[in-house]
Order: sequence, then C-alpha cells, then structure tokens
Amino acid sequence: QVQLLESGGGLVQAGGSLRLSCGVSGIIFSDYTMGWYRQAPGKQRELVAVITSSRSTNYADSVKGRFTISRDNAKKTVYLQMDSLKPEDTAVYYCNRGPGAPWDWGQGTQVTVSS
Repeated sequence: QVQLLESGGGLVQAGGSLRLSCGVSGIIFSDYTMGWYRQAPGKQRELVAVITSSRSTNYADSVKGRFTISRDNAKKTVYLQMDSLKPEDTAVYYCNRGPGAPWDWGQGTQVTVSS
C-alpha cells in the first residue's frame, strides 16, 4: 500500500518562500513520475508540477518560474520549492503520482500566503 506524507507548509507573507517535502513508501519510488497538486477552498484539485523518473519537469502556467520540483530517489522524497509566493497560491498541497489514476491521497500540507 502506497503511503504519502507531506510536510513543510505554513503561513508566509506574499513574496516569501516555502519548501514542501513528501515522503513516499510502498512503491519502487524511482520508477514513478511524481506530481504536486493543490486544492484551494471551493476549487478542484489541480496539478501544479510534475517530475519524471528521469527528472524531466513540467509546471502549470500559474507557477512556472516560481516553483521548482525535485526528487531524491535514495530518500524516496519529492520536493517543491516555492518562491515569490502569492496569495492565490494559498491551498492544501498534496503529492501523488503524475497524471493518471492517483494513489490514496495523504493528508496534505496547508500553505497560506498573506497579502
């Protein structure tokens, strides 16, 4: 059974930075494309960043140039460095596999950006 544990969220002022982490267990982590998703209140969950097993990356237009996804296969962890944060980045952030049928979701980590 796949388990996902997100951490690193918090309250930050606009323009600030946060680094999210997601530990993954129950799979051969290095085989999988991983993604970071977010869900703001009243909105659908959206995919914001993806990293393949070969470390190719892709980003939603809304975060391109501000967010950086990375992975450490030895630690079975995927990261999301978030810079130049905006109030509209406020959401619960989750990790999961890249596009495709998701595993069971973790609890996520709350990111709140104040103006």
